[in-house]
Order: sequence, then structure tokens, then C-alpha cells
Amino acid sequence: MDSPTETLLGREQWQELAREHAAAVDGLTAGRLERRRRGERHPVEDFLFEYYNHPPAKLRRWHPGPGVRLADAAEPYGDRSGYVLAADGSAVLDSAAFLERRGRAVTFVRDLLEATLSRPGTHDCFGLHEWAMVHRLAPGEQRHEQLPLRLGQAGTDEVVEGHRIRCSHFDAYRFFTEAAAPRNTLRPTRETQLEHEQPACLHAGMDVYKWAFKLAPAVPSELTLAAFRHALRVRELDMAASPYDLSDLGIAPVAIETATGKAEYVTRQRELMVASNALRRRLLAVIEDLRVAAGLPHVVGGR
Repeated sequence: MDSPTETLLGREQWQELAREHAAAVDGLTAGRLERRRRGERHPVEDFLFEYYNHPPAKLRRWHPGPGVRLADAAEPYGDRSGYVLAADGSAVLDSAAFLERRGRAVTFVRDLLEATLSRPGTHDCFGLHEWAMVHRLAPGEQRHEQLPLRLGQAGTDEVVEGHRIRCSHFDAYRFFTEAAAPRNTLRPTRETQLEHEQPACLHAGMDVYKWAFKLAPAVPSELTLAAFRHALRVRELDMAASPYDLSDLGIAPVAIETATGKAEYVTRQRELMVASNALRRRLLAVIEDLRVAAGLPHVVGGR
């Protein structure tokens, strides 16, 4: 018998949604798969798969999210982890079991998103984290050796040394070179992530995608795909504002070493922050739906 909080999708309905999702992912990841066959890399598109270690095949798998029952779904959901089958062959996410198994992760993501949303955005970092990752490196030590530095190594070092660096994101800061790390005015750590995360940070914006797929199969694939598309846009600005020359890839530089470049960066950063926050709120709503589907009380958060 259906729960009052459940939505029932007929087999044709959910199969069409799954097909549309798979087709969208195929279109977005075709370049990635082709480059792998050729042994090539793209610093924007491939980053999301390599850094987050979430392959296209997993992104392609469709999940309806909590409180959605799929009619006649023994195939393929009978064999999928996280789902429970009813006697009539319908399948639904086992929300209670998911929370029992992944409760700590769900709580961490909820607390992090709410903490991030509670703060104003910081718009004076100018993407200098990517510059700090190559500061005073010797030839052959860059992560993206196939990409030339727009200003050369000496010019790149001058930009780092001529700016205040204020990176709040641990997973960016931890890649700073030994020479650059002491120049950061903050000392973010994994343990202090909830204290430092702020909504304008590009890496925090990309991470919304990570939190969505980390909570699979509880997060609807529609939201995970939206977060992936957003992360691609964020990563493009991340690399456009970096010290690398991506003109051969059709990506014009955002020259943050100039006043004009800084202004462009902040404008685009503000636009991305609005989109990041909208995705954060959607993910928080899914977490609330998950609790409701599991029969738990509402939680009043900071969103």
C-alpha cells in the first residue's frame, strides 16, 4: 500500500525519465569517453571525473529520489542497492535504511550546506588558489604541464606575491605549493570546514555536485545532473581565471591580475553563487524529504 507521502510513477513514466536522463548524460560525457580512448585530457570537463572520482556510468544511472514509488520495477530495481520491492513489483527507495546506514553523511552534508547558506559571499579571492598551486614551481612540476602559463613562471609568481590570498576552501588550499601556503590569510582544515565554507567559493559551488552523488541513491538524478552542469560552468571560470592559457580550447582568459579582469571575475562569481545557493536549497529539501519518507520529524534548519 502506498504511503500518503509517496508519488507513484507508472512504468512508462519512469522509464522515459530514465531514458531522458541517460541521453543527457551521454551528450555531456561523450567528449570525456572519446578523450580517454585517445589518451587526451581536458582541464575543465575531465576535472569533474578525475578529481571527484565519479565515472560517467554512475552519473548515467537514474534515481527518482525519496518518496517516489516506481510501478512494475522489479527489473532493474530489484537488484539495486538502496531500494525495496513490494509484493506488487513496485520499488521505492528504502529511506529509513538509507538514513540508518548513511545518517552521519547526511547530517554532515545538511550542516555544511546550512552553514554555507548562513554566510555572505566573499568576493575578494579572485581565483588566486589556482595561481598558488603553481607558485615557484620548477619546470615539469605543474599539474597541467600541457598548458602554458599566460605570464610565464616569473610573471605568475609576481601575481601571487603581489596579492593578498584568502582561500577558504580546504580542498583547494591543500594543493598550494610549499612556498604559497604561508601566504594564505586563512588556515582551513578538514576539521574546520563548517567554519570556513562560504557560498561564493568556486570549489564549494562545484562541491554541491559531489554532495549530490555522495548521497546516491537518495538524491533525484535530475538534481545531480543539474549540479553537474553547474559544476562545469564553475570549473570553466575557475580555469579561465587561472594562470594557464586555455585559448587553444576556446576559453578566453579572465585576467585577474588586472582591474578589468577582477571586475569580470566578481560579476561571474556572483552569478554562480546565486545558482550554487539555489542548488544547495534544493539538496536540503531532498534531505528533508528523505527524513519525511523515513517517518522522521521535520527539522527546522537555517535555509
